[in-house]
Amino acid sequence: MNLSDPVPDRYHGVWQRTLLQTPTLRDTTTWVRWLQTGLCHGDLRVPLEADRSTPAGRAEQQGFGGITLITRPSADHAEVCTWQRQIDLQPPRSTPDAGHMVFESPDCVHETGIHGRYFEVWERLPGSTGRRIALAALDANGAPTNDRLLVAGRYLMHLRPRSTAWPLEIAPDDTLADTVARHPRQAEALLDFEISFGVLEHGVWTVERATLPSLEGQAPGLHVERESEHLAVVESTHLPRRWQVLEWHAAPAPD
Repeated sequence: MNLSDPVPDRYHGVWQRTLLQTPTLRDTTTWVRWLQTGLCHGDLRVPLEADRSTPAGRAEQQGFGGITLITRPSADHAEVCTWQRQIDLQPPRSTPDAGHMVFESPDCVHETGIHGRYFEVWERLPGSTGRRIALAALDANGAPTNDRLLVAGRYLMHLRPRSTAWPLEIAPDDTLADTVARHPRQAEALLDFEISFGVLEHGVWTVERATLPSLEGQAPGLHVERESEHLAVVESTHLPRRWQVLEWHAAPAPD
């Protein structure tokens, strides 16, 4: 997928999951936000019952980001949304993250698992369309990194992957909780993975939820400005300053 083959408009915005149903679970309480631009996605999932004051509790969170691909196998089948994860708080998966998508209304979409047995209901948050920005942070040599800044309407998500590598013996579908339990001395390094989500208004980004709980409730000043076709500058005490523009649709966010 590339910029000439964008994600359709109907997917743009921030989606709140209101239901997860599996053969053994019904979940309506986990805090989940999926931010979708015309190219990139960011996803954050925080179980409300997790004790995030401990490494074990923080390891129960989920979050990832990457490129989104929308396909339709045939006219008789529902669209397939595939979230191609470039970074992931949890260890690698053995199967793709993909689901059949059926829009019940413009602001409600049902997802049915392809590689797993689950059903999810997603509802779009008001004020999350109109503006779409996707940026990749640049390193000291000017090369893009996997650090991402995504904006959809009035919402902003920052994704910064961990710098440490997974332990050598990790296997697909291992959980972060199990990995942290096996490697307690590496726990903080493995958990040093930031996904922060909140509202950006009047130059202030109010963080609602984050994989690093200490960031929640903070309201740093933040300003994003496009410097050229391929470069943007972010003025913030928390984020890198120089970014590569992956996508920039700067229509005003709706009131």
